[in-house]
Formats: sequence, structure tokens, C-alpha cells
Amino acid sequence: MRFVDYVKIKVIPGKGGDGIIAFRREKFVPKGGPAGGNGGRGGSIILKVDTQLHTLQDIRYHRIYKATRGKHGEGSLRHGKKGQDIVVKVPAGTIVKDLHNGEVVADLQIDGESIVVARGGRGGRGNAEFATPTHQAPREFEYGREGLERNLELELKVLADVGLVGFPNAGKSTLLSRVSRAKPKIADYPFTTLTPNLGIVKSGAYSSFVMADIPGLIEGAHEGKGLGIQFLKHVERCSVLLFLVDANDEDPAESYRLLFEEVKKYSPGLIQRKRMLAVTKMDSIVGVPTMAPFEPIELFPISSVSGEGLENLIKALATSISE
Repeated sequence: MRFVDYVKIKVIPGKGGDGIIAFRREKFVPKGGPAGGNGGRGGSIILKVDTQLHTLQDIRYHRIYKATRGKHGEGSLRHGKKGQDIVVKVPAGTIVKDLHNGEVVADLQIDGESIVVARGGRGGRGNAEFATPTHQAPREFEYGREGLERNLELELKVLADVGLVGFPNAGKSTLLSRVSRAKPKIADYPFTTLTPNLGIVKSGAYSSFVMADIPGLIEGAHEGKGLGIQFLKHVERCSVLLFLVDANDEDPAESYRLLFEEVKKYSPGLIQRKRMLAVTKMDSIVGVPTMAPFEPIELFPISSVSGEGLENLIKALATSISE
């Protein structure tokens, strides 16, 4: 399934049904009172979170959602039925914006959470609603009202506890595949990962956390180079940022500094999150590379191939998340 994290849709609620003019027609009651029923409310458009979904792909191919109108009122004070609602399922982490004014309508994160984004129009009143002691045979009624259609922007930002940040081919996907059951594509060339991958990492007998592998960054990512902005937004919700640098880099400490600067320039607040640094591919070198990061940070030499350092890393990540 293709990963889609941005779509635009139009939502059109149903129009309300019309009220009607009607009078009671009973045997031996030649001049019965008003009996026109109200029209039903039009159907609404509802967005609802389904945690089984991980992409907006299905919505991409169905961009207009239109609900049915309410039924008209009938005689004998029978009100029209409500129009049928349309429920659009979205993945957790979906942000909904109104394209007309840029307002954030909702930030949907919890399974089953829902919001009415376009409420159906109100049904019109039948003539029975207009009866008064001095106006006993009204011939007034109301037409059903239109609902407010909207153009919306849906943007998905994945929900995870730990976000992996690194340059292409730093070993992010290999780490995720080793500590979880996720099966991201792994190859010995840059930009193997083109979409975010999520994995559940067990950190104890009854505890776990979610780790997100985002595509590798390049210098200038905060300006959109290499689709950097599209990738960086997926770590905005993470509690902990785990920076990964390759032990074979000419200067691993400088690699970390460059990554730090890219994230900081993208979102200064994001860099205030808890951060850890892992030096990957320790199995490919002899000894530990000289590391003098420009700031104090917890450092973990690891190898996803041999398993070196992974247990300590997972424990530290779990502790940081719980804090």
C-alpha cells in the first residue's frame, strides 16, 4: 500500500427536508387542525479515527463526499427521516484544516475519536409548528436549509514515541527491523526508505513503545531539500528523538551537529525534546570512534547486525519515554 500523508477533500452535507402544509382529515371532523410534519435534517460528514489505517491513500481517490438530503415532512404530523451520514475513516495522527481560513478543525489521535466536519442542513418546519391559539389553521411552512460545504486539507503526522533521525544509509531501517517486527526495505544505498515506517518495540514483559523510522535527511532538509520538510513533520509528535550517525563517517560528531541544526532550523521547539545519540555499524570498525559531540548527550555505540548495545539502548529509551 502506498503511503499518502496529504490530501484535499470537499465535504457536502445533505440539505434538510421541507416541511409541508397538511390538515387532519378524519371522519366526522370536517375542519381538522394543522398536521404538516417537519422535514428531516440532512446527512452529515463525519471523520473517524481507525488505528488499522496508516495512510490517507483511500481518501486520495475519493475526494468529494456528499451526504443525502433529509426526507420531506408528511401529513398526520409525520416528520421526515434524517439523511444518511457519511463516515470517513482516517488514520490516527490526522490533522484537519479548513482551506478557506487555514483554521485547524481537529487533530485526531485516539482510536474511535470522531468529529462532524460538515453538519447536515436543518429540516424545515411543517404548518403544525406555526399553530397558535389565535392562528389555528396556518398555511405557513419552511423549506429545508442547505448545510455548509467545506474544502478541507487532511495531513497525516505519524504517532510514535521514538523518532529516528539520521542521514541516508545511517542504519535506521536496520535498527527498526532488529528491535521490532517491522519489515522496512533495507539496501546498501541511500534513500532506500521513502516513507515513514512504524514498529512496536518490546521493552519489558508488559511494556512496549512505538518507534518511527523516517526517510534520511540531507543538508538543507529544513528548506525542503530531499523532501526534508515532508519527512521532518513525522517526528513532531515523538517524545524522544534518537539521532543515528554512521561509525564510518569521517567525523561522526560533525554528522550529529549537522542533523541537530537541520531539526532546529525546521522547528526550534522540536529540538527541546529528549535526545539520544546512537553510533551505528560498530561491527564494521575496530574500536570506538572518537566522539566529542558539541553538546552533552547520552551516547550509545550499537550494531544492529551483531546486536551490540541494543539492549542498553532500548532500556534507556523506555526510561526516557516513561519520564
